[in-house]
Formats: sequence, C-alpha cells, structure tokens
Amino acid sequence: GRRNHLAACCCDCEELDDGCDRWLTCKSLPPGALERIADTIADRLRVPWFSGAVKINVSLVPPLVLLPVFLHVAALHFLLGLIVLTSLPVVVLWYYYLTHRRKERTLFFLSLGLFSLGYMYYVFLREVVPRGHVEHSQVVTLTCGLILMLAALSRAKKDPGYLPIPAGNEKLSQQGLHNKSFRGSSSGLHGISGAASSRAVNGEAKGYCRMSAEQPAGVKRDWCTKCQLIRPARAGHCRLCGRCVRRLDHHCVWINSCVGEQNHQAFILALSFFMLTSVYGITLTLHTICRGRSPFVALFYCPRAYSDYSSALSFTCVWYCAIVTAGMGYILLIQLLNISYNVTEREARLALRDNTGRRLLGGLVIDTGQYNRGILCNWSHFLSLGSSPPQRSAEDIV
Repeated sequence: GRRNHLAACCCDCEELDDGCDRWLTCKSLPPGALERIADTIADRLRVPWFSGAVKINVSLVPPLVLLPVFLHVAALHFLLGLIVLTSLPVVVLWYYYLTHRRKERTLFFLSLGLFSLGYMYYVFLREVVPRGHVEHSQVVTLTCGLILMLAALSRAKKDPGYLPIPAGNEKLSQQGLHNKSFRGSSSGLHGISGAASSRAVNGEAKGYCRMSAEQPAGVKRDWCTKCQLIRPARAGHCRLCGRCVRRLDHHCVWINSCVGEQNHQAFILALSFFMLTSVYGITLTLHTICRGRSPFVALFYCPRAYSDYSSALSFTCVWYCAIVTAGMGYILLIQLLNISYNVTEREARLALRDNTGRRLLGGLVIDTGQYNRGILCNWSHFLSLGSSPPQRSAEDIV
C-alpha cells in the first residue's frame, strides 16, 4: 500500500523519494533537502572489494570523466576549442571558490592535476610520438621529468610539520575538526588574533589569544585553543586540516595538504619539475604538428593544426597545458619572491590585514621586514628547513 518512485530503487533514501514526489507535483523542496540527498548518495556510492565495499569520493569522478570529453569536443572545431578552453578555467575557479567559501577539503584539484598529467602523457605517446619527429632520447627525458615531478609531489604530500597534539586533547581536536564551523573570512588559513578580542582572524576560529612571553628575537608565541598547545614562532593553525603547522605557508588545494616547514622545499621542487617538463612537452609537440615555426609563434598561429583530428587533439592539449602551466608559473613566481624576502603566504596576508607590510614589485610580494635578512641569507634559511629536528622547549612539551 506504499507509494514509491523508481528513484528509490537506487538507494533507500526518504529525502530522495520525497524530493521526487515534490518535483512531480511542482512543489518546492524544504531547506537543506538537496544537501541531504547529495550526502546520502555520496555515502552509498561504493564499489565491491575483497574487504568490503569501498566508498568512492565523488570529487574524484568529474576530472576522470569530463576532462577527456571536453578535450575531444574542443578538437572538433576551432570555435569549440576556444569555448571549452575558456570555460574550463572558469569552472575550476568557480569550484575553488565554492569549496573555499565552505572551508571544505576536496580531492578534486589533486585528481584533476594527476589525471591531467597522465592523460597529456598518453596523448603525447599516442598522437605525437608515432609521427616520427620525436627522438627516443627526448621521450626518455620527458618521462624522467614526469617521474621526478611525481616523486617531489609524493614528498610534498607527507607531513608538512604538524605540531604534536597533547595526548589528552586528541579526541577534542578530532571533534573540533569534524564539527568545524564556517565563521571567519574565506582565506582558509588561521592567523593570529589579538589579546583582548576573540574575533576570527584570516579564517581562524574564535578563541585564539596572544601570549605575553617573548623569544629572544622579540617574536611572540600564541596559544591555540583548538590543539591546546603553545605555537612556536611562524606556526599557524590550518582550519581545513585541523592541525597546527610549523612555519605554515598556506593550504594548497592542488596537493590537498598544507605547505609548511617540512614539505615547503618539496613543494617548490615539484612546481619547478612541472614547469620544466610541461614546457619541454609543449615544445616537442609544437615542433611536431607545426614544423618550421618557433614554439611561441606556433602556439598562436598553426594553420595545419585542425587539418586532421590527431593534430587538432594534440594542439588542444598543448593549449590546455599552456593554460595550466601559466597558472602554476604564477604560483611558483610568488613562492620564489616570498622565499627571497623570507615571508610566508600566511604572514603576507596578516601583514596586509594589519597594514604592517610593504608592497613590492607591483604588489607581487609583501615584505614584513620581520625575518628578512637579505636574499642570500633568506635562501640559505629556506634550504636548511627540515634539515634538523626542531628545538622543543618546555613550553612546547607542556
């Protein structure tokens, strides 16, 4: 005697059944119904495995499905390529804004980056190499660059320098991460709050207070109410990871992890290897499909690019790689400038908020002047990060 819709056969979800009923009768959904339906479907989207059904992260699916479809559609015609390659960055930026505003962790960007690398390499081997204009040594060089970049990325994914959580507060920290609120700004990094105020600063949860104890250099330490510990100089609390990180720079969505004292060097190395490998692959591809032209000229003017589908697909992938490389090149440039002035991204944002830093090089870098000791000393300090275990005082242990 019960009425059910066919959609209920896919998953026993009362919200889904009620939503279909309201949709068929042209009634509005109650607040939060779509979120609950999406959460239920995401929780029950699993694949069979030997040890039991494995849950699939929904954010992994769109890059695996949409990227090849979009690139193949873009290869059909020049105008389609223009529309697709223009809309892709817009969609990625929109999704970043959506997750950044909600302070959510997602594997979308990491899966997009890794799958893009794999798919571009596959197109290169399938469409470019068989033309006979690429030597075996060049393929080996490109492959080695890709492997080195993945190795550096794997190292960057490891511990960024998390501060140890006191044993009695591990459960409290896990609850705080699970029930995290969305108060504060949309920067995604935790900053330093004033002594008398409990307002959120730079995306930080309320309740941080400044300690009066000073180090010999005059740098103040901070008490983190989430991790229940005293943070050393330049450390910060990441709201997305729910942990305090030594010399926190920023939370990078492309590696789905923080960039801190222990993995900052590997992060820069991964970006550098990516830039070199990508530029080299773009050059080899353009030399093959647009022979007789320099890579820069061929990127904007290649008359025979759409003469056949293979050339069109290769040319579309070149432009996709060029767009991604330009974005990563900008990130690498900002990182190198920050290292030269010994300032982290988090410190630069705090300096802008407090109006205590100087804008240099057209605003590309914010010099706080607090840790700047000259370019050579700054780079020497950066290259020595993580070389020795950090000194822990009695306050840190307590």
